[in-house]
Amino acid sequence: KDRIYQAQSGLIGEGLPTHKTEFKLEPGTYEMKPGSDKLELRLEAPEANGLKVTKILAFNRGSYQIDVAYEIHNRGQNPQASHAYFQLTRDGKVPEASMTNIATFTGPAIYTDEGKFQKVEFTDVDKGKAKYVQKANNGWLAMVQHYFVAGWIPQGKAEREFFVRKVGDNLFSAGIILPVAAVAPGQTARVSVPLYAGPQEQAKLEKIAPGFDLVVDYGWLTVIASPIYWLLELIHRLVGNWGWSIILLTVLIKAIFYPLSAASYRSMAKMKVVTPKLMKIKEQFAADRNRMNQEMMELYRKEKINPLGGCLPILVQIPVFIALYWVLLGSVEMRHAPWILWINDLSSKDPYYVLPIIMGVSMVVQTRLNPTPPDPIQAKVMMAMPVVFTFMFLWFPSGLVLYWTINNILSIAQQWQITRLIEGGKKASS
Repeated sequence: KDRIYQAQSGLIGEGLPTHKTEFKLEPGTYEMKPGSDKLELRLEAPEANGLKVTKILAFNRGSYQIDVAYEIHNRGQNPQASHAYFQLTRDGKVPEASMTNIATFTGPAIYTDEGKFQKVEFTDVDKGKAKYVQKANNGWLAMVQHYFVAGWIPQGKAEREFFVRKVGDNLFSAGIILPVAAVAPGQTARVSVPLYAGPQEQAKLEKIAPGFDLVVDYGWLTVIASPIYWLLELIHRLVGNWGWSIILLTVLIKAIFYPLSAASYRSMAKMKVVTPKLMKIKEQFAADRNRMNQEMMELYRKEKINPLGGCLPILVQIPVFIALYWVLLGSVEMRHAPWILWINDLSSKDPYYVLPIIMGVSMVVQTRLNPTPPDPIQAKVMMAMPVVFTFMFLWFPSGLVLYWTINNILSIAQQWQITRLIEGGKKASS
C-alpha cells in the first residue's frame, strides 16, 4: 500500500488537462476482438477555453507497448500553443544488497545520442546533484528496476526536454516534455508517445529503441556481459531449457579458458609437490628471514615454479565469470524458468538447498586438491571458505548456484588430472 509507481501524462497550458484531470470514457464494453490487433480507448477531458482534448490509449496485441496520444481540437477564435509531458512517478525505495536480495540498479535512466545511457540515482536527485542531458532532439526516458522497465519513447526528431525531480517525501518523477504544434481555430493537433511497460526481454528491447537494451543492468561489465548473454540465448534456442543452457555455457567458457586454467593448476600442483620442502626451509631458517626467502626462491628456480603462476591466470578470468554472474542475476528470462526435478524457478533459491550443499562439497574437494598454505592462519581461512560460501549460496538464485557448481566440478576434474600427472612424473623421476 505504501508503494507508488505510476505512468502519468498531461498538457501544459492554461485550462489544459493534466494527469490530475478526470477524463471520462463513454459507457460500453471494450475488448480486443478476435482478429483485431489493437484496442483503442478515447477519453474526454472537460472542455475549457474552447479546447476539446481527447486522450487516446491504444493497446497492441501481444505487446507491452501502449500508445498514448492527445488530440487537441481548437473551437475558439485564437491559435493555441502548448506542450505535453509524459512522466513516470515512483517511490524511491530501492532493494538493498544482501545475501537474500542482491540489488541491481533501480531508478530513472535517460538515453540520447549525446549522453548515451545515463543512470540517475535517487540519492543524487534528492541532493540536487543529478547530472544528465536535459535537452535533445532524440532519445527516451525510462524507470528501471530488477527484471522490469517502463519507458516513454518519443518518435521522430522533435525537440524534447528531460527532467528528473523530487515531488514528495521519497517520491520522484522523471519525464519528457514535448512541444505541441500551434492549433489554429477549427483545427486539431495531435501528439503521441509510446509507453513500454514490461519485462526486460533483451531480444525485444533492442527493437523498441536504440540503446533500450541497456536498461538490463550489467554495471561496468556490460561490454563483456552482453556477448555472454547473446551466447547463452543462442544455446537456449538450441536446447530450449535455461538450466541446460547455463551448464553448456559454463562448459564452453571453461573450454575457452582451458589453457589459462591448466597453467594455473600446473603451478598449484607443483607447489603441492614442493610444499614439504618449503616447510622444511621455514623450520630450518625460522630465525633468519632473509636466508629463508633466499632458499625459497632458489627452490622455486630449481623446480621451475612461479609463485604467482597459480594466481595470474585466474585473475584474467575473473571479469568474465563476474560478468556471467550478472547475466544470470539480471536476465528476466530466468524468472520462473524451470530446470529439472524440484528446480522450477532458476531466479529463486533452491527450496531444498540441495544445489548449495553440492556446491559446498565441491569447494571442499577443490580445497583438498590445492597446496596447503605454509601460513597456519591462511590454511584455516582456506578451510573455512567452503562453509562460508555454502551459507551465502543457500539464498542465491538457483541459476547462479548451478553455474558455480558446474564450474567447480569442471575445475576439480581438470585440477585432479593435472595434479595426478605432475605427481606421477615427480615419482617416476625420483
